[in-house]
Order: sequence, then C-alpha cells, then structure tokens
Amino acid sequence: MCSTEKKPLFRDLTAEDPEPEVTEIESLCVNCLGNGMTRLLLTRIPHYKNVVLMSFSCEQCGYQNNEIQPGGAIAEFGIRWKLRVEEPSDLNRQVVKSDYTRVYIPELEFEIPANSQKGEVTTVEGLIARAIAGLTQDQEIRRAEHPDAAEQIDGFVAKLQALKVLETPWTLELEDTSGNTFVENPDAPKKDPRCDSTEFKRTTEQDHKLGIFTRQEVNNGTQEPIPGSITPADPSQGCYERLAADEVLQFSTNCPDCNAPADTNMKITKIPHFKEVVIMATVCDSCGHRTNEVKSGGGIEEKGVRFEVRIAGKEDFSRDILKSETCSMSIPELEVEVGGRALGGRFTTAEGVIRGCIEQLADAPSLHGDAPVPSKGNLQKFLEKLEEVLEGKRQITLILDDPAGNSYVQNLSDDLTVYDDGVKVTHYERSFDQNEELGLNDMKTEGYEQDA
Repeated sequence: MCSTEKKPLFRDLTAEDPEPEVTEIESLCVNCLGNGMTRLLLTRIPHYKNVVLMSFSCEQCGYQNNEIQPGGAIAEFGIRWKLRVEEPSDLNRQVVKSDYTRVYIPELEFEIPANSQKGEVTTVEGLIARAIAGLTQDQEIRRAEHPDAAEQIDGFVAKLQALKVLETPWTLELEDTSGNTFVENPDAPKKDPRCDSTEFKRTTEQDHKLGIFTRQEVNNGTQEPIPGSITPADPSQGCYERLAADEVLQFSTNCPDCNAPADTNMKITKIPHFKEVVIMATVCDSCGHRTNEVKSGGGIEEKGVRFEVRIAGKEDFSRDILKSETCSMSIPELEVEVGGRALGGRFTTAEGVIRGCIEQLADAPSLHGDAPVPSKGNLQKFLEKLEEVLEGKRQITLILDDPAGNSYVQNLSDDLTVYDDGVKVTHYERSFDQNEELGLNDMKTEGYEQDA
C-alpha cells in the first residue's frame, strides 16, 4: 500500500527521517569532461533558513565539488550593511553572505564584487582571511615571473593583516541585492551601536540579474496578460469592490517554513474607528506551520503616526493594537528597538505584541547556536524582563512609530475624539529618507500617461 503522508519539501536531518530524499542527476565533469553524478539534498539549517546541498563526484577522475545554495525566496528589497569595526569583538561577529553580496572596505578601496564568491556563513575576520588566502595564492610563482606585481600584492596583504589586529578602526560595507545577507548584533536585543542596515529598492538591471522579470518583460514588452492571470484591465474578474465583507478568498502559495504547497486564506475586514485591513492566514498540512499577517487595505496616509502606549496594569494588556509591517517598535525602559518587519503586520493586543517578541526572540539563533556567550546572556535577561512585564512587575512604555500612518491603537476613552491618558499620539511630516523607503520620492501621480 502506497503511503500518502505529506512531508515538507525542506526537512530537518533527524533520526526519525533516516532516508532523506536525495535527487541524483548525471552531469558533465568539468575536470575530465566525462560523466559524473550530482546529488541534491533539500534540508533546513536550524534557526536559519532552507538550503540546497549540492555534491558532485566523478568516478573517472576522482574530482569532487560541494556547494550550498539558499532554498528560500529572494527578499522583497536589497539590503546594505555598514559596520564600524572598532573593537576585537567586532571581528568575531557572525556574517551570512549570499552569492550576490558585494564586500567593500573604503579605507583600502578594496572590493570583492558580487557573484565572485559563493555564499557562506563566516565572521568578519573570516572575510578578511579568505581575501588574504585568495591574494596569496600562486604568490611564489608570481615572485619568480612578475616580481613587481608580487611586491605590490605583499604590500596590500600587509594592510589586510593590519585590519585583523585592529591597528586602526575601519569600516566594512556589505550590499546584497537579494536581501539575504546578515550581520550579527552581539548586543541584541539592544540597538547595534556600530552597525546600520538599510533596505533599498532594486533597479531593473539588478532584478534581471536575480532572474526577476515583470509580466510585460516576460511577454516581450506587450501588455497582454499571462494566461489565467487577473489584471486591472479586467475589473469584472479582479475588482477590489467585488470582495464582499463576508467573503473569504483562498489561493495557493508555499509554506514560509518548509516551502511545501499550502493554502492562504484572505479576508477584508473593517476595524472600528480606523480603516479596512486585509487579514491573511496560512496553514501548512505538511509541517503544521501557521502564520497570519495583516496588511492595510488603503494607501499610505498623508502623515506618519507615533503612539506612546503606557503599559502598567491588566487593563492596558487588553488594548487592541494594529501594527503594520512598516511600523517600528521600541521600549525605552529596556533599551530595545526593532524594525517594522521584525514582527510583521498583525492585529492583536498589547499583551500579544509583547508575547510575539518573546516567541520570536526565544527562537533566535544566538540562544541555540554558536553565537558568543555575551549575546546569549543579553537575550536571556531581556526575555526575563519581558516576562516581568506580563506578570505586572514592571511598567514600560511601548512606542510604535509608523511612517506610513497605517497603524492603530485602541482608544479606551468614552470620548472617542480624545485619546485616554494611557496613549500619546503624534502625527508628523515624514523625512526624505522615510519617503524614500516607502517609495514615495520616485512616485509620479500626474502626467505618467505621457511617459508610458
């Protein structure tokens, strides 16, 4: 009898699953041009992401090669990291870099272009060590045949060695168009004092290098839709107004945890005294993963909004909160600040926001992996302080800052025109950088028909 049990596409390597599904493909050996065998294994690195392990071996010449590739989706935005290396502990920071990561050290005008190295999990010192190993390769032959070039390389390697002993502070810049690069924060969950990250929108050329094309580009520049798709030109099929208040739409997607096929349910609902929002929930039958997300049903507001919510008693925990994915969160009493995508968009309570922080931080790699001990200690102490807040032993101020203005905090006052004493609301004009992150600076609302 054939088993119908569904298993995740990317599975953990455990004793309960002793025979993982390995795909074997006969392929060309680049060493002897004979036929070798490539083996592919889809698995998961605990507390990190899905990966594809590739191993090639040739029985004719003995050549072997191993490689690792990310198995997840490309991020919506690219990311830039800027780290000021000032202390020895900065050299031990863990770095996850993809194939598309560009490494640059401005003090030496040294650059490692994107796609010149394979993705890896390493440290800041490991990046320098790999660069030194690459430059010193075949240096003995170079000294015999090109002594002047070898002398120049020796001088530059000495400068790289000086970075490892930290004779002077220096800067490490990482740019990844795929958005899959990460630099560890040893002071987590506190804000990193020496490292900044900035998301950016990819250019059309960068999208093409990642294999991302628009519908018009796929159709050779024509406006004809892909068969079976819903377009704005066909309002009878895809009009927003057609989605009734009680109607639930379902569409196929992939599980964000194991990447197996799953169904996502979507519904539009109205939050009293605020606006319409879109609620999306995904349940995976393969691994049991559940996720829910809330997105604004309207556009970006004219001004940003900042809420300062005092949490001092049980009545404060029951206050409804809509946190959009553009809303950052901070707790001054605990010296913590997180970006909008840390918890994603969700409609919950003040207690739910705090519990969401605890659950997400409890699964952090630094609590289970090989991160330095100080990072583990800081996170554990922070989790204990959050538990004290839930037990009513500690008062905090929860600050929600949403440049898009799409977040909401329930008003407990009888007079709905004025907020109660537990909440301070500030509407503000967005800065240029905030408009840039929201994509408003390049948005053209008049005369765009002529450009088209």
